[in-house]
Amino acid sequence: MSAKRMSATIEKIAREILDLETLETRKMDSLDFHDMAVWTIREALEAAYNAGRQAATTPTKVLKLKGRMHLPSDIPEE
Repeated sequence: MSAKRMSATIEKIAREILDLETLETRKMDSLDFHDMAVWTIREALEAAYNAGRQAATTPTKVLKLKGRMHLPSDIPEE
């Protein structure tokens, strides 16, 4: 998973599950600190875990080499 995609996934979890507008520091306690139920935190952690598992098992790029399809890890080093 690219850094850009990971950041987008984290932001989406923060917005949709944790109901946070942003993860940016705004230098105001009322904006930077939040009370949250443990079940909501668990849901967000599970979503992040599942996103990581999916990213680890989803090929990001398939290369065609000598007429056959290969994942980057299948290509022998020269």
